[in-house]
Formats: sequence, structure tokens, C-alpha cells
Amino acid sequence: MLFNFALEYAIRRVQVNQDGLKLNGTLQLLVYADDVNILGGSIHTLKENAEALVASTREIGMEVSADKTKYMVMSRDQNAGRIHSVRINNSTFERVEEFKYLGTILTNQNSIMEEIKSRLMLGNACCHSVQNLLSSRLLSKNYIYIYIYIYRTLTLPVVFYGRETWSLTLREERKLRVFENMVLRRIFGPRRDEVKGEWRRLHNEELIDLNSLPNIARVIKCRRMRWAGHVARMGVERTAYRVLVGKPEGTRPLGSPRRRWVDNIELDLQEVGCGYMDWIGLAQDRDGCGDL
Repeated sequence: MLFNFALEYAIRRVQVNQDGLKLNGTLQLLVYADDVNILGGSIHTLKENAEALVASTREIGMEVSADKTKYMVMSRDQNAGRIHSVRINNSTFERVEEFKYLGTILTNQNSIMEEIKSRLMLGNACCHSVQNLLSSRLLSKNYIYIYIYIYRTLTLPVVFYGRETWSLTLREERKLRVFENMVLRRIFGPRRDEVKGEWRRLHNEELIDLNSLPNIARVIKCRRMRWAGHVARMGVERTAYRVLVGKPEGTRPLGSPRRRWVDNIELDLQEVGCGYMDWIGLAQDRDGCGDL
């Protein structure tokens, strides 16, 4: 508790530069426990704000870990931020192309693909760790729902970490379904072909018929809409709500626009027949709007 008070005291003393990330005002710091994220529109601004934070924490006996501190340039310009490291006093901060913040992988291209790959690898490792349990003779194949319950209780929470904030494309949804089909084939096992008399693996259509529960993509969409309704009911003083309704300053670059998180929400609403509605206003009625 004393550490949290000291860190908050140091952050409040930082006189951040006004040339930061602008979204309905100015925002330069994101803080969760001892994970501090400094945002800036340039390397110069980032360095000034970091120097102020380092000096403020040193006054109360705290230090910034240079080994754990990295910086990243997010820009479509490949030549942006050619400096390979930032030096503040006697500490050198390395430039990286990706890093993990609050358990989620962030990349300089703002792509969710690396996070999806990491989640699927962890989910596969989780399935492998319970393989002995799934193949145990103590569990009868006649009670297949037990295997499904183990999968949804132990494996899916690992894959689903941070799922509410994912902005998925069709390619990424396909990767998630491929992973789930792989797990379901382990659970249901092969099927004997009545014509050839040979054992074969189950087709995707057969897995859908055997698994009566919603597929992995459907679950993600439901949880995402639930989180969207939660954010829509937040006050204007909350950062998540300001990001939802705010408009970044400047103009979007030329080229095909990337799919935004709110675009996914609108597509999800169209699937349930609620497209083209004022879903932010609809979400204010928590009891009447269901998951949203």
C-alpha cells in the first residue's frame, strides 16, 4: 500500500509535456499498479516526460528498472524514430518492435495477430498438460460433456485473456476455429468410415453437430458486446469511455482502413439483428439490452 501511495505521489508531481497523445484532450500516462506507460507524439516528448518521472521517483527513494523499461515507435513511416535506444541520466532504454503490457502483446504495427498466436500457443500447452486427464480410464467416453467441460473450464480462459478488446478479422477468426476444432477432435476421437471400414478424423460439419455449445468465435463476440455495453455505461471521466467516443486529432493515412474495435461491435450487432442502432444509448438500459 505504501508503494502505491509513493508511486501515485511521484506521478502526480510529474509536469507532463502538453505535446502528448491527443484524444478529447491530452493523455500522456497510463498507470496500472507499477506498470507505467508514457505516451508521446515524438521521441523528444517521450524523453522529457520519462526524465520528469525518473527525477520525481528518485526524490522519494524509488527507481525505474532500466532492464524492464522499453520504448516503441508506432508509425506507418518505417523511417520514424531511427534512434535505437533512449538514454536518460545513466540508464539506457532499448527500442523494441513489440512488448507485453498488462499481459497483452503490443506491436509497433498495432496488430493483434501476435497476441492471437501467443494465446493459442498457451492454450495448446494447457491442452497438452491435461492430456493425461482426458485419456484417463476413470473418465468414460459415454460422458463426453465432462471433456467439454474440462476444455471450457481450463483451456478457454487461457485463450480468452483480453478477448473483449480484440478486433478480429476473418483470418484471425479462422485461426481460432482451427484451434477449437483440433481440441474437439482430440475429445471426440476418430470415426469409423462405414463404406471403407477405415478410421478417419471428424470433419468440421460433424464437429458442429456433436458440439451443441456456441463455437469459440461466437463466445468472443458475445463477451465483446457485453464489454461494449459496460464501457458505454461508464462516465466521461473514465479513459475507456473517452477512447470509445473520442476522435483522434489529425487525418487518417491513405490506403485501406484497418478494422477498428467499434467496427467489430457494429458487425456483431448486425448478426443479432440490432444493426444501425444507437447501441451506446441502448446500452444505458442494462436490464433491457441483455448482454449489450
